[in-house]
Amino acid sequence: MSWILAVETSTEWCSVALGRATTGGALECFSRHEHTGARSSSRVLPAVAEVLAEAGIGLADCAAIAFGAGPGSFTGLRTACGVVQGLAFGADLPVIPVNVLRMCAESARSGTPPLPAGTQVLVALDARMDETYAATFRWDAAANEWAMPGPMRVGPPESVARPDGEFWLVGNGADVFGERLGVAAQAARVMPGAMPDARAAVAIGLRALARGEIIDAADAMPIYVRDKVAQTTVEREAVAAAKAKAAAGEAA
Repeated sequence: MSWILAVETSTEWCSVALGRATTGGALECFSRHEHTGARSSSRVLPAVAEVLAEAGIGLADCAAIAFGAGPGSFTGLRTACGVVQGLAFGADLPVIPVNVLRMCAESARSGTPPLPAGTQVLVALDARMDETYAATFRWDAAANEWAMPGPMRVGPPESVARPDGEFWLVGNGADVFGERLGVAAQAARVMPGAMPDARAAVAIGLRALARGEIIDAADAMPIYVRDKVAQTTVEREAVAAAKAKAAAGEAA
């Protein structure tokens, strides 16, 4: 059974997992999932060493290394990509980029209760700068993989559109933006805890590996949905003023 190492640092969490499919089809996984804030870069390599030691294997025993390619924090994506490239070059391993929003959908599918057949998953993830990353996913049983009917988008939470038919809303967008994310009230289920996780990247990566969807380490690149990575001072002040106004209205 092939082992896959996965690294995910697109949010404030440092997530590392090492997993393989057992003969029964279940996922055997060793992981570290820790809220590190801006310290992911200093925690990720020790976490890799820990899961390898726990499994009793070396990096060269892995078949590939998966990583959260984006969208997400500019610094976090570059951290994961750089670390994985270094590890893959050193061990002569291929790389599997994994869409971060797809990880959220996978986290929801592997959780409890099970995702009903035919129910779509709308991922809404805090993109900072008062915006949301959003994409809709549908599980394709025939292909044994997620399909993404439309493009990924980034914009104000009010701009997130609901999919046709029944859907679950996953990701921290509902917690961060509250009523501004209007689609939350229309979802059959809201799962703010279904976030990017290296364990989900392992599951997605194993399916990609079986299909031969691997790339050379030199070709690993982050996925950016927007080019602008920071707000101006005026924009930050405007957002702060809007939040203060909203808070004052709630208090009244």
